[in-house]
Amino acid sequence: MRLLLVRHGQTTSNVRHALDTDMPGAELTALGQQQAERLVERLAAERIDALYASPLRRAQQTAAPLARERGLDVVVREGVRELIAGDLEMREDTESVQLYLKTVMAWAAGQTDLRMPGGQTGEEALARYDEVIEEIAASGAEHVTVVSHGASIRTWTAVRAHNIDPAYAARNPLENTQTITLDGDPRRGWTVTHWGTEPV
Repeated sequence: MRLLLVRHGQTTSNVRHALDTDMPGAELTALGQQQAERLVERLAAERIDALYASPLRRAQQTAAPLARERGLDVVVREGVRELIAGDLEMREDTESVQLYLKTVMAWAAGQTDLRMPGGQTGEEALARYDEVIEEIAASGAEHVTVVSHGASIRTWTAVRAHNIDPAYAARNPLENTQTITLDGDPRRGWTVTHWGTEPV
């Protein structure tokens, strides 16, 4: 199976560097809407059998132009939403942002028993993402695009892909509407072929 994990377009919270992980979340900025439209062109050569998105507004707004162009319904799943910030929700100070990133990168490094302050453990966060990916694989779709979120995509990929380590994930953030492309399945595991625009 070929799996494309796409980060949503820019939001007002991104501009402010705010930890916006709760429902319904910020909407796309004008630039974010343009990024979502350009995503259609960037993925024009990709086959897409099914299109999934997080329930947060920004993910569904990013998926909408692609769904319209391909004539696909967007399947919304809770499990691929952003990693919940807990007590750090909507904070934008450097200390809080660094604590959030330190925690999710610790999860990526295997310390999944750690708990986000007032939030989930890494085990819980990864389990909900796994559940959606397993559902997608069981559907029989061979080429699937999932519009999700930067921290959740990077963390899940660092843990589940054979050829990506936590240091690589930490060094390579995903910009808005950038894509990680993986080949594989939940049983045999995953191999990253592209991270953003770079082959792996």
